[in-house]
Amino acid sequence: MAAAADGLGSIAIDTTQLNMSVTDPTAWATAMNNLGMVPVGLAGQQLVTGYRMRLGSSTDKKDSGRLHVDFAQARDDFYEWECKQRMLAREERHRRKMEEDRLRPPSPPAIMHYSEHEAALLAEKLKDDSKFSEAITVLLTWIERGEVNRRSANQFYSMVQSANSHVRRLMNEKAAHEQEMEQAKESFKNALTGILTQFEQIVAVFNASTRQKAWDHFSKAQRKNIDIWRKHSEELRNAHSEQLMGIRREEEMEMSDDDSGDNPTKKLRADDSALAAQAYALKEENDSLRWQLDAYRNEVELLKQEKGQLFRTEESLTKDQQLQFLQQTVQGMQQQLLSIQEELNNKKSELEQAKEEQTHTQAMLKVLQEQLKSAKELAEINGHDESQANEINVLTVALVNQDREKNSEKRSPGLKSEKEALLIGIISTFLHVHPFGANIEYLWSYMQQLDSRISANEIEMLLMRLPRMFKQEFTGVGATLEKRWKFCAFEGIKTI
Repeated sequence: MAAAADGLGSIAIDTTQLNMSVTDPTAWATAMNNLGMVPVGLAGQQLVTGYRMRLGSSTDKKDSGRLHVDFAQARDDFYEWECKQRMLAREERHRRKMEEDRLRPPSPPAIMHYSEHEAALLAEKLKDDSKFSEAITVLLTWIERGEVNRRSANQFYSMVQSANSHVRRLMNEKAAHEQEMEQAKESFKNALTGILTQFEQIVAVFNASTRQKAWDHFSKAQRKNIDIWRKHSEELRNAHSEQLMGIRREEEMEMSDDDSGDNPTKKLRADDSALAAQAYALKEENDSLRWQLDAYRNEVELLKQEKGQLFRTEESLTKDQQLQFLQQTVQGMQQQLLSIQEELNNKKSELEQAKEEQTHTQAMLKVLQEQLKSAKELAEINGHDESQANEINVLTVALVNQDREKNSEKRSPGLKSEKEALLIGIISTFLHVHPFGANIEYLWSYMQQLDSRISANEIEMLLMRLPRMFKQEFTGVGATLEKRWKFCAFEGIKTI
């Protein structure tokens, strides 16, 4: 205790005097302002702050008192602290400058001056694929500096020729990359086809599990999980199928672009392939809907069985509502299935008609070619001039067009909907004010302003179905050859 008392004496405990009065509010406000504290409640009331200290358990006056703290700011080491802060700031600036210098891209190397020796070395670098980029930069700089003159023209010509030879290497490299890309596309398509096949097998397993003879043995929780898994698998299968069909459609569009300048026979084949692809897509959708219909039927049968076993409680009423909802869903699915089947049959009939027309056109083309050949031989024997041979060609083309019109009239069905009637009226009005005709792109751009969902192929198929209202003519020769559609209903009505 004596040692503790000596220690407290060293920190200036004053038991007899205080530097400021406890009851003086002005002194306390000044002290609190120096500490950065807002004085509160100093309107004449006595303030007592801090803690009273006592040594041990003694109650003597010499062993107790208040701790006096001097709040004056010590400035002995303030200059040293400022110096240290400036040193840290200098180190931070140096570190940032070093980091910026490290991240700054290096300066390009200096371009050497032109000389015959340097030109010979540059010509060798232009032939090296690894040094071509550096060499072509030097060549460009020399030409921009004006180093080409009569004396150095031959050397610069040989270097420019070397640069031109590099174009062939670049084209070969591009072709190799394109081939690699095609191979990667093909491998991706094959892998996607394999994944889609496995999805079909998994969905088939789920559909087989939902049939009654297997479905009855599962519990409610198991049935719920199987139904969730089946729906998830069907969604993934449909997404992969749509992706695969998109890849095939892109390939067909690329093939159609390549064959756009070929004869009408190839065009008919492309139309047949498009119809076959649509028929295949409709068939897949038909199968999917049939599987969903079977699953709904199984659920309806299960609900009927559960309904017969339970009493007329709130749960049974809920199941009645669910049963009615499922019946309505099944009816909707049946109607949708019937419409899809009808559309599939129409596509099949269109495909068969297109094949028949293709066969008939090929046969007619062969016959006309033989007739044309014999007519030309006869003209040469009889000494007819070239104008008569041209008249024979014109008559042949007219016979082919007439035969196409007859075939289109045979297979052209009536209007399918009110939308087609509206389209025919709008197209007729548009072509009537364009007496010289309009190409299919111009007509499609006009129709896009009225209906953004319509396609150029749909418009062209509609025009081809009505040969007595719309006819197609060719204008121009060679590269300016253009197909235009004209309104001919006033002329066609006279031939009916």
